[in-house]
Amino acid sequence: MNIALLGYGRMGKSIEAIALERHHTITLKISNAADNFDFSNTDVAIDFSIPTAAISNIKKALDANVPVISGTTGWLEHYQDVIDYCKSKNGTFLYASNFSLGVNIFFEINKRLSQLMTGTEGYSTEIEEIHHTKKLDAPSGTAITLAEQIIENTAYKNWTLEDPKSDEIHIDAKRIPEVPGTHQITYNSDIDSISIQHTAHSRQGFALGAVIAAEWIKDKKGIFSMKDVLRINV
Repeated sequence: MNIALLGYGRMGKSIEAIALERHHTITLKISNAADNFDFSNTDVAIDFSIPTAAISNIKKALDANVPVISGTTGWLEHYQDVIDYCKSKNGTFLYASNFSLGVNIFFEINKRLSQLMTGTEGYSTEIEEIHHTKKLDAPSGTAITLAEQIIENTAYKNWTLEDPKSDEIHIDAKRIPEVPGTHQITYNSDIDSISIQHTAHSRQGFALGAVIAAEWIKDKKGIFSMKDVLRINV
């Protein structure tokens, strides 16, 4: 399979290494949105760029009729616009806040735990996420996804980085050098605490998931997520 890398930072380089190990070819490496794009002989584009470049990158791939997956966070206020654009082009798009196979299983555990905690008295909920200091957005897209799952299944209405109100989930976003990523959800009460945690040991898990998603999405049409790739609730 021929892959275009839209974003060639540390994640892009990790994806390249995994793709080559799996006998794929890298046909294009784009460092920023101003570069010229040549999607000749490209089967799938993978976007791990920056928030200001992601929308342009995705639309250029869709313009070229190239399926595109994106793991860039920090631009999701424009998500519906991208979805509408993809549909207008009869294109193919997959977004995930986190491509790690383990994290996507963790999402399902988080959702189920939040359902079990619904109506349980005396517990407050908080999320801690730790990433490397070069991560541009805070909280992470993964933390936001976790918070939104909890909000969907409980009485919480919003998340915040500040001191939370009673109907808000506090997200503690920490930035520490050379940390691939840790996410922990804790339900605290006066009696006990319940915690679930996912810890990434390297970027390889994210890169592998992105390549697996690219392999899966090739030759498909439509809007997809990692649930489709992993056949979760499908």
